Amino acid sequence: MNKDLTTGNPQKVLWAFCLPMFGSIIFQQLYNIADSLVAGKLIGENALAAVGNSYNITLIFIAFAFGCNMGCSVIVSQFFGAKDYANMKTAVYTALTASGVLCALLMAFGLSANEALLHLMKTQEEILKDSALYLNIYIYGLPFLFFYNIATGIFSALGDSKTPFLFLAFSSTANILTDLLFVQTFQMGVAGVAWATFLCQGISCICSVLLIFKRLSGIKTGAGVSFFSWSLFQKLCAVAVPSILQQSFISVGNMMIQGCINSFGVSTAAGYSAAVKLNNLVITSFTTIGNGISNFTAQNIGAKKYPRIQEGFFAAIRLVWILCIPLCLLYLLFGSRLLLLFMDTTSVSALHTGVQYLQILAPFYFIIAAKLVADGVLRGAGAMKQFIAATFSDLILRVVLAFLLSGLLHSATGIWCAWPVGWCIGTGISIWFYRRGYWRT
Repeated sequence: MNKDLTTGNPQKVLWAFCLPMFGSIIFQQLYNIADSLVAGKLIGENALAAVGNSYNITLIFIAFAFGCNMGCSVIVSQFFGAKDYANMKTAVYTALTASGVLCALLMAFGLSANEALLHLMKTQEEILKDSALYLNIYIYGLPFLFFYNIATGIFSALGDSKTPFLFLAFSSTANILTDLLFVQTFQMGVAGVAWATFLCQGISCICSVLLIFKRLSGIKTGAGVSFFSWSLFQKLCAVAVPSILQQSFISVGNMMIQGCINSFGVSTAAGYSAAVKLNNLVITSFTTIGNGISNFTAQNIGAKKYPRIQEGFFAAIRLVWILCIPLCLLYLLFGSRLLLLFMDTTSVSALHTGVQYLQILAPFYFIIAAKLVADGVLRGAGAMKQFIAATFSDLILRVVLAFLLSGLLHSATGIWCAWPVGWCIGTGISIWFYRRGYWRT
């Protein structure tokens, strides 16, 4: 069902919209968690390190898909809020066309440069072959990744967060079962983990896109609809390109940090690979709620209902902080037990690394959650320069401090300490930009 986010109590509307999105991202993260879990438990520590190592490169492709998602979602939300359905449909078709071209270019780049990227991250020889194999199969599935992200962006723009949740619940559960079938029964190794993700994400993508076309056919327009518009393409790019740059630079930064981590050995890389999956589960959950506030902001800007934006901001802050409490306690008190899902008790060094990483980062989840909500308002309002500035300050600090502190301490502990410093400064900048926004006047 399509949902108008410009009417009703802002907190009730936003929470009802965001909670299914939170559930969706939990299932989305199960894709990567399942891959690492099966690789670590059923194949071995090297396989766990290989999947985690490749994951940092896949984040570059995810960055482009996410940028297309946000560009489409924000612009379609604004047209939907303004009841301009002709331009809304044209924006959808334009986004699908442009994303298809971009996806083809990225596939060509990825297949030709994957091993060079792995060497750039100082990938150890014992995991290089498996890392390259996993990455190649992942790249074959990029069309599914891109068009699925466009579809979920459109669903969110129309105020429908429940449909993506149902698709992800089904496909993520199927992915876990397929992982086990390919690895344990068919003995396919790391390739089985990758093909399982390819298959399940493909089915989810096809079903989502078909439903989008059906949903759009039920919306009547009073004017002609074009299948591509250069003017709307430029509007989409105004949101998508900064989002892509933001996510891409984060991915490049993560690759640089991964190179630093790899220098401390396979056990440290394996421990980080497991712990970062748990950390990303939290951060991506908060990012998804930030995406929800982006759709809320965009629809209300389209309807020129500016006071609702500030009400939505505080409602989102309350929501993410409520979620922070159990997540923070879970990682601080039971981090080692969660990490043992990915490895066995003989991986003592890897387990110590993962526990230390979680204990340093978890107390600061309240801070990064506030930043991601503020960023959501900036993005939904089209304040992309401010959005980029807040993001880059966090990233640059994390990368520089990771190398500096790890060198001073001669330990990977310095790398983990870089995260909270970057988060604190980036959050201060994001909140400052939010408070100066035109929607508050």
